[in-house]
Amino acid sequence: MIYLDTSVALAHLLAEDRRPSPDLWARELVSSRLLEYEIWTRIHALDLARTHGDAVRRLLARVARVELLPDVLARARDPFPVPVRTLDALHLATASWLVERGHPLELATLDERMGGAAEAMGIPACPVEA
Repeated sequence: MIYLDTSVALAHLLAEDRRPSPDLWARELVSSRLLEYEIWTRIHALDLARTHGDAVRRLLARVARVELLPDVLARARDPFPVPVRTLDALHLATASWLVERGHPLELATLDERMGGAAEAMGIPACPVEA
């Protein structure tokens, strides 16, 4: 199972230079419910909802999403092995929650800081760049 970070989803949607391999989309994908809000906020900020809205909906339909449950939120308050930003803490807490419940996963991210934190937590990286 691949935990999809918002950086990868946005790189794909916005056709950035660093974007995920097409192979990634054939895997089982999971993320926090936060993914949905982060993507839409960025798409609206760039005024791309009209041109990219269908692509956003297709991408989100492929990703199982975990709610921001009280256990996840509580974990996000705890320290991480390296300093992380708030939204990254919520993603990492969600990934950790899944691992603790027996779901082996890899993290797909383009964010080096988040990748380093996940690695320090024992969550392996999924190579994502094409």
